[in-house]
Amino acid sequence: MVPQRVPINAYTTDGALVIVAPVAGVVESDVSVELTEHSVRFWADLRSSGPRDYVVHEWEYGGYERTVDLPSGYGSDVEASLTNGQLVVRVLSGDFTSNRTIQLGS
Repeated sequence: MVPQRVPINAYTTDGALVIVAPVAGVVESDVSVELTEHSVRFWADLRSSGPRDYVVHEWEYGGYERTVDLPSGYGSDVEASLTNGQLVVRVLSGDFTSNRTIQLGS
């Protein structure tokens, strides 16, 4: 299955670009975040409710992925948290230093 492209909301605060994305049906250990020089990518492994004979089937559990291009001035580090089905990624302001991948819940 191809991962679902996740919709986002993004805003800036003093010191960070904050990205919020809905990721229903996943837990922290399913989620990874990767910071590169010009973008941040997050993804969550596939979860499944098991086979069903759906009458209506409009969404899946997990299998999420999204890459967001970073505006200049952001990328010195990245932080992330998952609460109530919402992934919050904070890309800190400042010069990019190195690629970084974080696994939530570890």
